Amino acid sequence: MNFENLNIWCWIIPALVGIICGILGYLIGRLKGNTTIDNSEDLTICNDKNAKLEADLKLYKEKNIGLEADLAACKLKLTSPPTPPTTQTASFTAPVIATIPFDGVAAKLAFGKSVKENDLKLVEGIGPKIEGMFKENGIKTWKALSDATVAECQAVLDTGGPRYKIHDPASWPMQAKMCYEGKWAELNKWQNEHNHGKL
Repeated sequence: MNFENLNIWCWIIPALVGIICGILGYLIGRLKGNTTIDNSEDLTICNDKNAKLEADLKLYKEKNIGLEADLAACKLKLTSPPTPPTTQTASFTAPVIATIPFDGVAAKLAFGKSVKENDLKLVEGIGPKIEGMFKENGIKTWKALSDATVAECQAVLDTGGPRYKIHDPASWPMQAKMCYEGKWAELNKWQNEHNHGKL
């Protein structure tokens, strides 16, 4: 009988030790598993820095476009032949109206797309139909549009009927003047700042 009791304890003691070890192991693992590192603050800081860097990059790209346009204009001035000096004896000289050459490369650099000379659609607010109306009324170039008054622009719009009343030509001569004078970076900046003519 003693021998049988001893045999039962040989089974019970290891089983109890195993159960106790299993419970302790589970509890220790559970305690270690709950210790998570909270990196949300660091992640927020990194996201803020990333947003600031992206904004800076966009700003530098815009400045770079303007600088490239200025560089192209300077190169054009350097490559154009100098005007010969004129000898005049009169004290009064008539104002010289210089034609400004069109620089498609500088325009493309500023706008990121090819620009055709005297394309009135480059002026924000002018689409193909309005451009056609202007051309029918003798305004076919940026120069001609820049010389037109706002009232003259409105008169051209009025020829199209009531559906063109929503258009505001107040800035069109000014934008056309920037086109004519080759101030591509300034025009692009103005259009961006004024929500492409809708502000």
